[in-house]
Amino acid sequence: MRQSLFLLFIAVFLNAEGQSSLVNQADSLYINGNYSKAIESYKAVENQTEVDAKIARAYVAIGNYDEALKHYKLSVDANPKEALIRYEYAKLLSKTKKFEASIEAFNALMNIDYRNPNYHYEMGLAMERMNDSTAINRFRSAYDLDPTHQKAIYKIAKHYLQKRSHTLAEKYIDKGLESYQNNVELISLKAQSFYLQDYYTKARDWFQKLIDLGESSEFIHEKLSLCHAQNSDYELAIEQRKLALKYNPINANALFVIGTYYERLQNYSEAEKYIRQALVLKDQPLDYEYQKLGVVLNWQNKHKEAIEVLEISLQENPENMQTVFFIITTKDKYYGDIDTKIKLYEEFQKKYPKSFYSSFASRRISELKEEKFLKAND
Repeated sequence: MRQSLFLLFIAVFLNAEGQSSLVNQADSLYINGNYSKAIESYKAVENQTEVDAKIARAYVAIGNYDEALKHYKLSVDANPKEALIRYEYAKLLSKTKKFEASIEAFNALMNIDYRNPNYHYEMGLAMERMNDSTAINRFRSAYDLDPTHQKAIYKIAKHYLQKRSHTLAEKYIDKGLESYQNNVELISLKAQSFYLQDYYTKARDWFQKLIDLGESSEFIHEKLSLCHAQNSDYELAIEQRKLALKYNPINANALFVIGTYYERLQNYSEAEKYIRQALVLKDQPLDYEYQKLGVVLNWQNKHKEAIEVLEISLQENPENMQTVFFIITTKDKYYGDIDTKIKLYEEFQKKYPKSFYSSFASRRISELKEEKFLKAND
């Protein structure tokens, strides 16, 4: 009898040793990133409830979320007080857009430990994805429990920024930056807040801080460019716009804006180049853009080309009186015959007697007639 019990004990011991060795082997496979092999090893363990959570994590690692959820559910049912497993399960439910189930799971976690800020934050994310306006309350709760919770602070600050409550937004941003001064998300919100308030110099400094931290995006470079332009720093504005252009090389608006900045710098050849590129790409009425190109060409004394593009501008918008008058003033520069010039202005006055530009036409007619008289008496 004793011998039988001894043999039974040895068998149980060896089996336990074998199972433990199997789990250790699976754990090693998992740690080394061999997730599918790890799953096979875990499934060979007799007591599956012992390894369901580990199987779930391995399935998450290879992106099979359905199987992961199934094994997390088995583990949660078998270990209802294991908060970590419940937390991972709740987050995966949210990630797979099972928001209502996720919120229910986070509520259950709060019954275990209401003072855990991450439960509130993650529940807020699920509610936010359901467009639940009360999600902000969960983020506030997370912040109240942990005033250094960067992700919760970002959500709260963004909420106030979207409502244009800049004072409150900046209060939370500054609080977050106290504990993490290089939080690029909060720095971005700070820059945007100043930009939206037209504080371009302050906004410029914070957008530049993002770049100094290695951040780069079309949005950052475009906004920084606009800040420089507002301060009349057109060379810096061009530099940043060109960096933005790398993210979207066929952005016709960006090309056109660069052209206008070159015009401000009186670099008319570069202005012409960029405006022409913009015109090729634009698929909408282009009267203003062609008008601007005409102005740039005039500055370079390319009056014949200017007349041609201004005529195109007028075709785009025949009601644009400014373009009509620009054509006449350009012909005034291009034509040599004084009588022809006078006739152009007189015809304009006859056709548009109430135009804003009629007084300019009268003054120019007087100047031309005086010039003609002086030449006749030379």
